[in-house]
Amino acid sequence: MKDIARNPAAIATFVLFVVIALVPIVAPLIGYGFYVNVFARIMIWSIAAVGLNLIMGYGGMVSFGHAAYLGIGGYTFGILSYHGIDNGFIQWPLALAISAVVAFVFGAVSLRTRGVYFIMITLAFAQMVFFLGASLDQYGSNDGLIIYNRSTFDVGGVGPNLGDRVFFYYLLLALLLLVIFICWRIVNSRFGMVLRGTKSNETRVHAIGIPAYRYRLVAFVISGVIVGLAGILMANLEKFISPDMMNWPRSGELIFMVVLGGMGTLFGPVWGALAFLLLAEILSSFTEHWHLIFGPLLILVVLFGRGGVLGFVERLNPRHA
Repeated sequence: MKDIARNPAAIATFVLFVVIALVPIVAPLIGYGFYVNVFARIMIWSIAAVGLNLIMGYGGMVSFGHAAYLGIGGYTFGILSYHGIDNGFIQWPLALAISAVVAFVFGAVSLRTRGVYFIMITLAFAQMVFFLGASLDQYGSNDGLIIYNRSTFDVGGVGPNLGDRVFFYYLLLALLLLVIFICWRIVNSRFGMVLRGTKSNETRVHAIGIPAYRYRLVAFVISGVIVGLAGILMANLEKFISPDMMNWPRSGELIFMVVLGGMGTLFGPVWGALAFLLLAEILSSFTEHWHLIFGPLLILVVLFGRGGVLGFVERLNPRHA
């Protein structure tokens, strides 16, 4: 407990989650109720960033196509809803299963490459999914698809109401904490040790008889499922899906969030999503070309801000000075 009390990053992260938990209560009281949706989006993007960080931060796999799983999760939910299937017990497992299958297929091919080739092949696969979404004329094509009902989990007429904004907000918070906990267990397990070993030196992992490819593939599938979950939640929140949610700029933004917050840290992606979305909100209020400002800022973080936002906070501890 003393170590936690002396750790600025742990204290800051605890305060952050307390603030997130209080937003639905405090924001309407001070006349800023729209911040409930803002922080709901931050939590959804945080879930997606945590999923990408599992393979990128701990496994060294820089995927430029993870937005595809956002789209797969969202479109599976949206298409089922379009056909009158609003039961979450059908929508969610099916969307996660399809995300897992697609991640398995894409990963099985992509993980046979390394470096820039891996980045480019994940991008190519994601663009295939993007153009598939754009070609679905029945479901809105490039204009997207409006979703009229959120998922229902009624059992005998009784169940949680995702249409309740406050309930849905706290569901997002619970799922974010659950995903972080799952990733923590994975990273600190023997599986996680192998995954981190492949990042450091995959050749040595092979040399001691461990099938590194299989471990990396399993991690890739788990990561795809987590991002697919974020896609389901995004579609439920916005009640709208479009091919744009799985275009390559979304994959780039996910990578930005992971790097900005602190790659290879448990809570770094949450800080990255928070910083990215709040900066985007602020900068876009001044100019529509806010990426021209944000790009150099990210470069400065990569060059001089070792460990991202979380790394900067950790260096406030005198022991790390």
